[in-house]
Amino acid sequence: MTPETPIADADAVQDYVAAYLAQDEVLAAARARGMELGCAPISLGTGAALRFLTTALQARAVVEVGTGTGVSGLCLLRGMAPDGVLTSIDVDPEYQRVARRVFADASLPSGRTRLIMGRGLEVLPRLADGAYDLMFVGSAITDYPRYLEEALRLLRPGGVLVLDNMLDRELLAEPDTRDPEAQALLEVARAVRSDERLAPLLLPLGDGLLLAAKAP
Repeated sequence: MTPETPIADADAVQDYVAAYLAQDEVLAAARARGMELGCAPISLGTGAALRFLTTALQARAVVEVGTGTGVSGLCLLRGMAPDGVLTSIDVDPEYQRVARRVFADASLPSGRTRLIMGRGLEVLPRLADGAYDLMFVGSAITDYPRYLEEALRLLRPGGVLVLDNMLDRELLAEPDTRDPEAQALLEVARAVRSDERLAPLLLPLGDGLLLAAKAP
């Protein structure tokens, strides 16, 4: 399918989005390496959304939980201000080693990335209040409700929280399931929707993105 091909049905939407968005060799290599390591990368549509958001926000400070092999980080950095710094957290040293190589291959100065080894909920409390334009979370789904609490503290007014995997079909196929990840997704979705400090938006990109802008 090409971007010029008409969309026949809803099932073709994701393929259409993927065909519309190009990726260069560095991004493609990072994506392939992630698959080799069993670290599923974000979709092309999700990557485009991250770049769009950091561009629109003119983001200079972004934090992500889940470095992976650098796919999401590269998308975030490509939209950020030239002097912007990405703080990326992951528990896997191999993932972060690959991500460092990806960022170097993309000719990004080392000072634009701060890779921190550890669990998100152990690292985030050490970061400064109200200092971030955007927070992206793509791992440790059971911790999503607590990441929301951290985001409300870390984001500046007008900052945006982005949660990935919010429409995971396997997790949400049976809403009454006792699966802890499914329960965490449902809990954080309700919390974001009911919080008057947030302006939420749920997008069907990849496995689903929940955006929440912090009120000024």
